[in-house]
Amino acid sequence: MNGERLEDLRLLVAAADAGSFSAAARELDITPAVASAAIKRLEQSLGVRLFARSTRSLRLTGDGERYCDQVRQALDLLTRARQSVEHEQGGVTGTLSLSMPSDLGRNVLRPWLDAFQAEHPQVRLRLYISDRLADLYRQPVDLAIRYGVPDDSSMVALSLAPQNRRVLCAAPAYLARHGEPATPQALREHNCLTFMLGDVVHDRWNFEADGRRVVVTVAGDRAADDGELVRRWAVEGHGIAYKSRYDVAADLRAGRLVPLLTDLVTESSPVYLLLVHRASLSPAVRRLRDFLQARFAEFDAA
Repeated sequence: MNGERLEDLRLLVAAADAGSFSAAARELDITPAVASAAIKRLEQSLGVRLFARSTRSLRLTGDGERYCDQVRQALDLLTRARQSVEHEQGGVTGTLSLSMPSDLGRNVLRPWLDAFQAEHPQVRLRLYISDRLADLYRQPVDLAIRYGVPDDSSMVALSLAPQNRRVLCAAPAYLARHGEPATPQALREHNCLTFMLGDVVHDRWNFEADGRRVVVTVAGDRAADDGELVRRWAVEGHGIAYKSRYDVAADLRAGRLVPLLTDLVTESSPVYLLLVHRASLSPAVRRLRDFLQARFAEFDAA
């Protein structure tokens, strides 16, 4: 197949079957712009026109029909080859390169992933633990676990924990010195520990009170681009943190941190498993998604 991308070839067949780039894009969970660029890339690589386009129709050219027939056969062979290997290996095998946030990765996901590998010893994991957002298009990362709804609509986002929220919290030692804030606005009088992503400091904390959205701009003497460091500062009594519930659950249970303003609705922080293309949904990825969904559900029920 020379230098042609497998995803582009799948798109070619989908567009030929659907008679529309937009319909093929929806089927493959990509944007129409990405689909159009992929076909243009194929045509440039081959030096031929694959589709005859008009404002109302899309059809294969003669060259396109010949090429698409061969591509369809090649994709069928690849599918049968994968199914054969998956059958031999029980369907769950291969290497998964996985990016994840620091606090969640080290303190929650790591033991879960150990358990996943114990169940599926044919799976190899490569873990990238950092709060810097991995570029799945350029870095050697297949999957990313992230908080929040992804900004990139071309990504495939698989929900793992849709109900997760942030928790406002501080250590008993800090509260003994400074007291508890009685309202969201009182946070301006406290030392608040903030998280940075790149050069952006997340110092606008969102809450909901009596059906109204409340946004407070906070300040403090410490900010970090590592979520685990923010949590450690909070546990050591340096200030108030606004963390994902999963990050601080163990500290809350042990009394190292105390939840604050519990009558407020805190900011939503759902957890997603992200991948670039639905074609990457291998049996191993599907099994990992199901495994993590079950673990998060158990965590929530505890």
